[in-house]
Amino acid sequence: MKFAVDKHEKYILVKLNESKLNSLVTPQLKSELILMNTEGQRNIILDLSQVKFADSSGLSSLLVGHRLCKNAGGVFILSGLCDAVARLITISQLDNVLSIVSGTEEAIDLIFSEEIEKDLKKEAK
Repeated sequence: MKFAVDKHEKYILVKLNESKLNSLVTPQLKSELILMNTEGQRNIILDLSQVKFADSSGLSSLLVGHRLCKNAGGVFILSGLCDAVARLITISQLDNVLSIVSGTEEAIDLIFSEEIEKDLKKEAK
C-alpha cells in the first residue's frame, strides 16, 4: 500500500496513494490506522483524492478508522472523495456515520473546532 503520512500536533493526515481501496489494500490500511491510534493519534484525516474505486472491504477499513478515533475521543475525517466512492458511501448509508469534507483544509478546520469545543467543555466543568 502506498501512502504518505503528515503528523501534526493535533492531527495526522494520511494521503492514500492508491487508485483502489479494496481487499488488497485494506488489511494494511487497517493495521496503519490501529498503529496510529495506539501511538496516541485520535484525530485522523484520510485523504482519498487518489482513490477512484472502493468496495465493501474498503468501507470496512473506513469504519475501523471511525471507531478507533471515536473511542479515543477524536474524529476521523475523509476528504477528497471522487463521485464513485462518495456514491458507494451514500448507498451504504455511511454518509450519516462518517465525517466527510471536500478538502484537507476543511478537515483541519473541523478538527480544530472540535478541539476548541472539547477544551471549552473541560473549562466549564
